[in-house]
Amino acid sequence: MPVPVVCAPLSQLESDLTHVAVIGAGNAALNAAIAAREAGADVTVLERAPHALRGGNTRFTAGAMRTVYSGVDDLKRLMPDLSADEVERVDFGSYSRERFYDDLGRVTQYRTDPELAERLIDSSFETLCWMRDKGVRFLPLYGRQSFEVGGKVRFWGGVTVEAWGGGPGLVDSLGAIADEAGVDVRFGARATALDRTADGFDVRVGNGSEANTLAADAVVLACGGFEANPAWRARYLGPGWDLAKVRGSRFNTGDGIRMAVAIGAATRGNYSGCHAVGWDLNAPEFGDLDVGDNFQKHSYPLGIMVNTDGRRFVDEGADFRNYTYARYGGEVLRQPGQCAWQIFDAKVSPLLRDEYRIGRVTKATADSLDALATRIATMETMNAPELVAEIERFNAAVDTGTPFDPTVRDGRGTRGLEVPKSNWANRLDTPPFEAYGVTCGITFTFGGLAVDAEARVLGEDGEPIPGLFAAGELVGGLYYFNYPGGTGLTSGAVFGRQAGTNAARGRG
Repeated sequence: MPVPVVCAPLSQLESDLTHVAVIGAGNAALNAAIAAREAGADVTVLERAPHALRGGNTRFTAGAMRTVYSGVDDLKRLMPDLSADEVERVDFGSYSRERFYDDLGRVTQYRTDPELAERLIDSSFETLCWMRDKGVRFLPLYGRQSFEVGGKVRFWGGVTVEAWGGGPGLVDSLGAIADEAGVDVRFGARATALDRTADGFDVRVGNGSEANTLAADAVVLACGGFEANPAWRARYLGPGWDLAKVRGSRFNTGDGIRMAVAIGAATRGNYSGCHAVGWDLNAPEFGDLDVGDNFQKHSYPLGIMVNTDGRRFVDEGADFRNYTYARYGGEVLRQPGQCAWQIFDAKVSPLLRDEYRIGRVTKATADSLDALATRIATMETMNAPELVAEIERFNAAVDTGTPFDPTVRDGRGTRGLEVPKSNWANRLDTPPFEAYGVTCGITFTFGGLAVDAEARVLGEDGEPIPGLFAAGELVGGLYYFNYPGGTGLTSGAVFGRQAGTNAARGRG
């Protein structure tokens, strides 16, 4: 029998510090602020964005949070509203710490820092319990992580939990908790520099003659990576990355990294890597809060993906989308015109995620493959004859003798193709046919600051910089090459809580 995961609440201790400054106001930052306040500190949050655009990249997520759990009893701890009917008709499965380690290690080619990984995984459920106890609500991630097979709803891919209201709901909930706790949140307040003092830091807010200074005993940096900085993207990620669209906040331009490095912090991690996904071809340059994360297009394992030469270029069924989607955006960016088309037929169209049904979508439909190829060619560049020939080659290679099951790696693949499809291969033979145009949408960058498991920022000498902490997307060393879906918000919460608690207790 699996051992239940126990939620061990942190004891509340009075802080010797008088003031903690938190830079940013997304999931990681707000959890840091709440934890610091819980530990007895006075807390000021400095958010560069105005109130209407608050929340960083968290506002643009679905709110999915990957966590260890032993079964439905653990999930009921997070989601006490689960009904008896749900428990009866849904196979929630379990997700062990060993599976979490294996998934994180496998997708990062085992470069993930073991101490950071251990803290993330072993604190995941406890941290979500803490958030729940503070007032954050969770619910099952039915729409994006489950399919009904054989009369049973089955979860797949290791992600079962989402925040109520998705990313926007999580920001609103954490913001309300922080307000009630007495956290001072200031919007339109861009931190531009850190100056070390005998007692802590002077945080410079603003530029030029309008700049002012905020004194703090400790600082938590939680203001994202450099994904919204095209010059840094081209410098670190490489040529062409300045052309990527930004999934989320326009304000994540590397401020936290720059400020920390200026006072001696070490950098760490995969600076040439990032989380990047298939994103609607005609989406705006930055994220749109009215659409949120619905510009993403993540049902490609159910169909095929082709470039404008009409050729497939990735194994769409290499793994559950949770373990490929954050890498395949970069593959799309490398195609001619930085775009691709995802193609499905009527057999699988009912299984497509809701994001395919929004009004603002780049879509072509037709009742024949020839007509579909022609329709795409009228919308964007496409070698229509080669596309039809590619689909015919694909159809002929599908192993129809293996049953199709979207809830497991079903082994229903192709034979003899230069680019195989390893799972979930279905012939495209049932009209109407649908095609969706995508480009690359960058979510966050993998390179960041050197941080230990206590969320302390390390200097070039490997020692912690007293009073300086970091959490969220600017933590380097967790992700390399790829990323397991739903890990980002969990990491932000785990290390945000750790950073806020340690900042308040003077453990820097």
